[in-house]
Amino acid sequence: MSSYDALQLARQKGLDLVEIAGNAQPPVCKIIDFGKWKYEQAKHEKEKHKAKASKVKEVKLRVGIDPHDYKIKLTRAEDFLTHNDKLRVVLQFRGRQMAHPEIGMQLMHKVIEDLKGSGHPDMMPRQAGKMITMAMSPHPTHQRVRKFRAQDAVVDMSQHDDEDEHDEDEDEDDDQHGEEPGAEQTEKEPKPEPAEKPAEKPVTKVKVFDIEALDADKSLSSRPASSRVH
Repeated sequence: MSSYDALQLARQKGLDLVEIAGNAQPPVCKIIDFGKWKYEQAKHEKEKHKAKASKVKEVKLRVGIDPHDYKIKLTRAEDFLTHNDKLRVVLQFRGRQMAHPEIGMQLMHKVIEDLKGSGHPDMMPRQAGKMITMAMSPHPTHQRVRKFRAQDAVVDMSQHDDEDEHDEDEDEDDDQHGEEPGAEQTEKEPKPEPAEKPAEKPVTKVKVFDIEALDADKSLSSRPASSRVH
């Protein structure tokens, strides 16, 4: 088809004639809506840029977490996914909690259910030692449905960075103390005081005299003054 006929056909359809491969013999053209094509390309580049800039954020949970604390943690996790960040969820066991790992698995599946509107699991919950971990990625923007905030809510993500530092400090304190929630704290036995040392007796200073010298002085003092040798 000649370029003139192709141009006439594009005008009849209300579209544009766009050259795709100008170096080909003959050149290759396509009849498309050029404005729509430019919009889709810009949108694709924007999504690509967001995907590159995404980070992996972490949320830590514990078995027996308070419902209010759970809601705060999940709200933060939803904010991360809405901000196009990947999410790593970590559940930690402590002490006798290791005897019932199924409770931890139930909690992790509850997290998946509560966040299903914002993201999907890349890696299902998996136990390793005293932890259960899983990874989640955000849904495309047009598929996200928020549960813990309004759909158009604007969140300052810097506040979550401060909360993460606070959580890390709490975890360090827990690791140092090693106390299990609900466990009775035993009082430390006081260390016995060291026995008092007996008072030292005062040292009596003794002066040593030369007996022979004393006898000589005594014999001299007993002689008459005229007989003494000067």
